[in-house]
Amino acid sequence: MIEGAQTGLHERKEPVADRQEAQREEAEALLAFQRGNLSAFEALFRRHQRAVFGWVLRIVRNPAAAEEIVVEAFWRIYRAHARFDPARGFEAWARRIATHAAIDFLRTKRPEVELPAHLPAPEPADPAIAGELRRATAMAFAKLPATLRVAATLAVIEERPHKEVAAALGISVGAVKLRVFRALRKLRKELERQGITP
Repeated sequence: MIEGAQTGLHERKEPVADRQEAQREEAEALLAFQRGNLSAFEALFRRHQRAVFGWVLRIVRNPAAAEEIVVEAFWRIYRAHARFDPARGFEAWARRIATHAAIDFLRTKRPEVELPAHLPAPEPADPAIAGELRRATAMAFAKLPATLRVAATLAVIEERPHKEVAAALGISVGAVKLRVFRALRKLRKELERQGITP
């Protein structure tokens, strides 16, 4: 009985040891990256590219564009390695840089944004009217300045916490709320200009 209890205790310690070893390896990679080590950068790229891609995809809503932006973001990350603070963690820093790369993309490309059909709104009886409303809303959304569009996309459409959006944009939570408010106000005005009462 005691032998079985000791075995169970030993089994629980292994995952903790594995996590501690992974954390130690991550800390070493972060320090090496800060010093400009290319192998450490490649390891961090492999470890975090999927999460950064998912984040960028939420912003631009275009997989091909998101791939380009992630490449640009990691190029910026590599060039800024000396400014990296290993104590603050890599993923949040990478998200912030990727968010700025996405904003730059949105400013220059002005892509059409297709809003998801599951937005909370009463569905009109006529499908043609519903389609027209979605197109008008998408067009109005695409006209928003990139900084407002990103904040609204992440906070309203993706329903990400304001704190997370603020960290990615490098601004305060209050500034995120203000950007979302301004975005929604501009959307409402543009829809009203088109004769649509939101």
